[in-house]
Amino acid sequence: QVQLVESGGGLVQAGGSLRLSCAASGSRFSSNDMGWYRQAPGKQRELVAVIFSGGKTNYADSVKGRFTISGDFAKNTVYLQMNSLKPDDTAVYYCTHNILGYNYWGQGTQVTVSS
Repeated sequence: QVQLVESGGGLVQAGGSLRLSCAASGSRFSSNDMGWYRQAPGKQRELVAVIFSGGKTNYADSVKGRFTISGDFAKNTVYLQMNSLKPDDTAVYYCTHNILGYNYWGQGTQVTVSS
């Protein structure tokens, strides 16, 4: 059974940085792509960033230039470096791994940015 374990969330002041990690275990196969979503209170879940096995990345416009996604596909691990954080970045962040066409989700980690 594939399980995703996230870490790295927390409370930070505006302008600060956090680094999220997400490792998948229980799969013999590597991820096709890995990504991060977030959901703020009262809002829909939105894509933050995604990285594909070929190295291509996509970002939401709201985080371009501030967030960087990276991944180790051999270890099925994805990272999200978040810099210049803003209060609007406050949300629960979820990682996803697409393995053989199926999207697995992490349990979510809270990121809170104070002004």
